[in-house]
Amino acid sequence: MGDIFDTEHGKGQAHRAGAPMTAAEIEAWFVREILPLEGALMQFLQHNWRSEADIPDLRQDIYERVCEAANERVPDHAKAFLFKTARNLLVDRARRIQVVPIDVTSDFEALGLVSDSPSPESSVMARDELRRLQEALDRLPPRCREAVVLARIEGLSGKEIAARMGVNESTISIHLANGIRALVNAVYGSQSRPEGKA
Repeated sequence: MGDIFDTEHGKGQAHRAGAPMTAAEIEAWFVREILPLEGALMQFLQHNWRSEADIPDLRQDIYERVCEAANERVPDHAKAFLFKTARNLLVDRARRIQVVPIDVTSDFEALGLVSDSPSPESSVMARDELRRLQEALDRLPPRCREAVVLARIEGLSGKEIAARMGVNESTISIHLANGIRALVNAVYGSQSRPEGKA
């Protein structure tokens, strides 16, 4: 990116990329370097995230992360930084997907605990996604499935899972990464199986 000029205040002072800047300088940098990339960012989000309704919130969260990072250090390459931030946010969101057994959701419906009534189409789509997720979970290798269930359903830490399964934490990380990737692909992308063995 080179030098950044403070045109906001008309001082014409140059700031080296990576040097701390004032809030006004960060705002000017954001408008100059990040906002022109919004069209490409929106296209990236639409291509990589299934729920269209989430995209404005995702964009806002990405912008917040970019600005927070710029408060510490302005990135040398704004475009690369923006898209890396976007990718990381999508990965974080995908990791937070909670696996809920099909039986549990039907119990909630039977008890009348669902507060809003979705359309029949939404119900069919949601059940289809849940079915695909359950099938993907069932297809995981046993050790991988056990790690995912312990982490995402029971909420155990990597250390607790490693102790329970009798393996080291790095093995748990591999099981979780493969399992989550397979589940995300089953629901949001191509139907692929996790790499590696149980």
